[in-house]
Order: sequence, then C-alpha cells, then structure tokens
Amino acid sequence: MNKKIGTIVDLQADSADSITDKHLHSATVEDATIQASMQPWANMECYQLSSGKTLAKMDIIDLGRQQVVRESQLATVQKVGVTPANFCTISYCTLDPNFRFTELSTDISDTLFFLPEQTEYDIFVPTGVQTNYVSLSQETFLNNARILNPSLWENPPQQLVSLKTDQFIHFKAALNLWFNTAEALRSKGIIADDNIVSDSLLQQVLHIVTATNLEDSPPSPTERQRAFHTCRMARAFVEHKLAADIIPTIADICAFVGVSERTLQYAFRAYVNMPPLAYLRLCRLNQVRATLLVSDPQTTTVTALAMRFGFLHLGRFALDYKQVFSESPSATLTKQYR
Repeated sequence: MNKKIGTIVDLQADSADSITDKHLHSATVEDATIQASMQPWANMECYQLSSGKTLAKMDIIDLGRQQVVRESQLATVQKVGVTPANFCTISYCTLDPNFRFTELSTDISDTLFFLPEQTEYDIFVPTGVQTNYVSLSQETFLNNARILNPSLWENPPQQLVSLKTDQFIHFKAALNLWFNTAEALRSKGIIADDNIVSDSLLQQVLHIVTATNLEDSPPSPTERQRAFHTCRMARAFVEHKLAADIIPTIADICAFVGVSERTLQYAFRAYVNMPPLAYLRLCRLNQVRATLLVSDPQTTTVTALAMRFGFLHLGRFALDYKQVFSESPSATLTKQYR
C-alpha cells in the first residue's frame, strides 16, 4: 500500500505566494487578484464590482488531482476564464436571483452545475452568495460516470449545464463534511494518505452525481438468479481487493461484473436488501474488525487501521462500528489483552 503522505494544515493567507502544497487553506481575501491566484487550476481572472475592503472568505482543500473550494463573497465579483484540458467542476451556490453562471442562474433552488473542460465561463457572484465546487480530472470522472450511469454520461455535455438531480442536499452535505474532516484531521495532527483521500472524494461525488432512483417492483425469479450471480461475482471481487489493501469502488465493481450502477443497485436489493455502497462499507467494517482482533494494541492504532480501509471520517466510522458490532473499535483492539 502506498504510504506517501501529504499534509493538511490551516493557513491564513494574505498573498498568492503563501498558497502552496497540498493544504487546507482558510483565508480572508482583500484583493480580487488573490482570489483568482488561490485557484490557479481554474485559469481565472477576477474583478471586484462593489465596494468593500474585504472581498471574500475562502476555504480550499487542494489534493493536486482534485480541489474542494468554498467561497463566501463579501463583495460582488465577476470571474471569467476558460477551463483547462482534462478539467471539470461540479458546483452549487446559495440561491440568489442575481447570480449568473454564464447564461445560467439559480432562480431554481437545489441546482448543481457541470462545467466541462475547455469551456469559457463568465460568473457574476453578488455580495452574500456562497459558491462551492469540486474540481476533478474530467477523464477520470467520465470514465467512472459512464460505467455507473451510461444512459446519462455516455455522451457527456460539451458545455456548461445544470444537472437535474434530487441529490443536491447530499452533495452540499458531502462538501461540508469534507471541510469538517480536513479541519479535524489537522487539529489532531493526523496525516492522511493522499491517494485514499482523493479516491474517497471522487467516489462520493460520483455516487451523488450519477445517482438514479429505483422502482419498488419485486424482481422475477429469473432476475433474482441474475442478481445472485452478479452479487456473488461482486462480493468475490471486493474480498480479493480488500485482501490486497485496495479499496474497490462501485465503478470498479461495475466494470468487473460488466453492469451499470442501476443494474448493480437492483441486484443488491434482491441479494442482501441493501445498496452496494452500504454492503461495501459493511465489508470494510468487517475487515477492520478482523484486523483489530489479531493486532497488538501496543503497535496498532484504531485511526491507522480505519484510514487503511478508507474510513477518513473518523467520528462517523466509530459510530458505524459500534452500531454494527455493539462495541467501540478500541474495545475490539484490546479484547484479547484483557
């Protein structure tokens, strides 16, 4: 397993030169050029259009391959640019009738925007609006999205579009959770594996953006047989990957089995009456427990094992673990030494 480590630190920035490396940046910005310079991946120019000494408050998680950005605008700005090759964003902003994302607006609540590579953009952000986005490698995002939901992403949009999804609230909650998690890791001095963090973020975004609703009609006997075969293949694949310290994604499973995420969802509902993501999470929880039971508490920490199996939100991990196994992970670790 790759042990290369990155850092997540808090930074109060007053110049573009101080924004370096893979950090959690928290900054109060007084100049439009700084607001643009803090996001060099977006190829952006920024102009202040209303009075105010303080322009914005910004939080950025920069993972190199991906970024999560939250901008709380304290003065009105215009942001213009062209997205680079192999770059896309998924974004949302607080509802404001004067906000404009090129030709689109947020006059309808709960709107997500997809901005693809090599696309001109012209954004008008009024005072008081908060904008939030995740930037990703477009190639990686689309390769996975086509597997998960080919009907929607086989022919992806070539220009800015608003996404029709009922997953807005989950996307908003996910970004807030990432900022809370980054700050919690920083405050505890915990150093996260860059690859695990990036992969976890990508999979969360994919799950939300490609989600589809399932009908409640029961499967036929033939469909049940197909579901059983599909899920047995998926389970064997998951077990094999976990044994090699690799966290398989839903896209990995779909590609291996040769089905879309919608088909996989139907199959797991018939197989174990739960979504594949929930099943995969339970598989990882069981792997953590099995490892804790045979580990020496003098040389093993719960945090290290949780992160090894892809649990970055440590508080949620501890709650889920106790809910499933009726004891804390630390209790499991010390069980054989009592």
